[in-house]
Amino acid sequence: MPPHVTVVGTSYVGLSLAVLLSEVADVTAYDIDESRLEFLGRGQSPIDDPDIEARLAAGPLDMRLTSDRATAYEGADFVVVATPTDYDPATNYFNTTSVEQVVGDVITMAPTATAVIKSTIPVGFTRRLRAQLGTDRVIFSPEFLREGRALHDNLHPSRIVVGDEGPEGRAFADLLASAALDHDVPILLTGSTEAEAIKLFANTYLAMRVAFFNELDTYAATHLLDTRQIIEGVGLDPRIGLHYNNPSFGYGGYCLPKDTKQLLANYADVPQTLISAIVEANTTRKDFVAADIVARKPRTVGIHRLVMKAGSDNFRSSSVQGIMKRLKAKGIEVLVHEPELRADSYFGSRVVRDLQELKDSCDLIVANRMSPELTDVAEKVYTRDIFGHD
Repeated sequence: MPPHVTVVGTSYVGLSLAVLLSEVADVTAYDIDESRLEFLGRGQSPIDDPDIEARLAAGPLDMRLTSDRATAYEGADFVVVATPTDYDPATNYFNTTSVEQVVGDVITMAPTATAVIKSTIPVGFTRRLRAQLGTDRVIFSPEFLREGRALHDNLHPSRIVVGDEGPEGRAFADLLASAALDHDVPILLTGSTEAEAIKLFANTYLAMRVAFFNELDTYAATHLLDTRQIIEGVGLDPRIGLHYNNPSFGYGGYCLPKDTKQLLANYADVPQTLISAIVEANTTRKDFVAADIVARKPRTVGIHRLVMKAGSDNFRSSSVQGIMKRLKAKGIEVLVHEPELRADSYFGSRVVRDLQELKDSCDLIVANRMSPELTDVAEKVYTRDIFGHD
């Protein structure tokens, strides 16, 4: 008999896991946002993910949808918690309120179920929550997913990490492995705190790599050097490689900004300089890019897309927003073209729905990533994109 898995939350992490596990388990998808469930009930994805959209187009999912908490938890063996967390600058910590609420409900309403936290959390959180709730049926399993490719990355995982070395951790890891298309996926069972650290250190390393190549680009631009030649020469060293090397306006999105800040907060009593530098480098990069744009003396600047990358509908903490704020502070008029926006303005900037109008109205168009639809006005596009990929 397949295990009964309830997935709480149907955004990138939760929905991709629900779709993945529905092939090998009895799955219930629970969300308090009924509009998301209505989308799924119609066979439509509430998020931009081509693999999820293709799976939904192939036919109905073998999955129950509910917004009722009691129904969601009834009979569950595992409850996957994929509710959002974000870095709270006031407390210098992740806001984990939703995770604590859900896990508390699971322990109370489904005492035989194991809660599996997939939300990103501070180092040491799971251990503290276990002690607080008086149970060991709470485990953490980090996700390593790209926005817009979440189901693909669950089907083809680089590794499966579960922060529990007991039978429940092994059972959940085996469940994920059985749903993957790749065979022989590395499985790592660790302590809960070590698993939390793996997630934050992995994302901080990626942020460091982004920051490194951005600062390389800043140096090259300042000294009128060819950034591409330098990056290619550096990346051909096999120890470094030609990946994650495309200059940008800075790292952003769901994970890297908050995860780097959270890891830095965890270093409060540990000597370090590098982690601080990674966080500060993102601000320094935005300062440089904004100053470089201002130096061109544009009167009106158009922002082409707020989303972090192609194929994503997320523009939370996208780096271009920091550029916008700096330009507006200098008195430059900023217009925004973002098809994902429904409002007529965005933080005081007019939203221009017609791309041609943006092209005609602006002296300069700022694009974190160059797009074929800007080719006809390439001479007025400002971007640090070199390789044409994320």
